[in-house]
Amino acid sequence: MEKLIIVRHSETEGQHEDSPLTKQGIRQAQTLAALLDHSGHNVDRIISSPYLRAVETIRPFARSKGMEIETDDRLEERVLSHEPLDDWEEVLHDTFQDPDLKFSGGESSLEAKQRVLSLIDELEQQDCGNVLLVTHGNLLALLLQKYNREIGFYDWKRLSRPDVFLVQKQGGEYTVERIWED
Repeated sequence: MEKLIIVRHSETEGQHEDSPLTKQGIRQAQTLAALLDHSGHNVDRIISSPYLRAVETIRPFARSKGMEIETDDRLEERVLSHEPLDDWEEVLHDTFQDPDLKFSGGESSLEAKQRVLSLIDELEQQDCGNVLLVTHGNLLALLLQKYNREIGFYDWKRLSRPDVFLVQKQGGEYTVERIWED
C-alpha cells in the first residue's frame, strides 16, 4: 500500500446500518467525487463499510472511475452498547480516556481499533497501490491513532460529514493530512 485515503461517510438520515444519505449527503457525495477526481491521488482500490451510508458516499466516485466498491465488515461503525445510552457522547468520551472500557454488547475502543488495524495490516502486506477506505467517525478517529497517538475525543468531535484524510509514508514516517474542506 502506497497511500491511504480514509473517508468518513456523508450526512445521513440516521444511525441504522441501512440509513440512506440525506439530500445534502447526496450532494456531499458528489462533491467528494469531484474532490477525489481532482486531488491528483490515483485510487487503485476502494474498500467500504457495508453500511448503506458509507457505500452511497463513495458510489459517485467509484462510478466515475469505473471501479468496484469492495465491502469489509472491519470498517463497520463501532457499537458502544446494545442498550440505549442517553449520555452516549459522554460514554464515548470515556472510551477514549479508557480504551478498555466496554458496555453491554459493545466494543471497547481497543477492540474496535484492533478490528480496523487488522485490515490495515493486511493492506500493508499487499502491493495494492493507493487504497481508499470508507468508514464511520468513531472508527476513523481510532484508526488515525495508529499514525498520531494524540488523536482523541475532541478530534472526533471536529470531524465533518464527510471528511477525508490522506495518510502516506515519507522518509520512514507517516504523515496525516486532512484533505476535505467544508
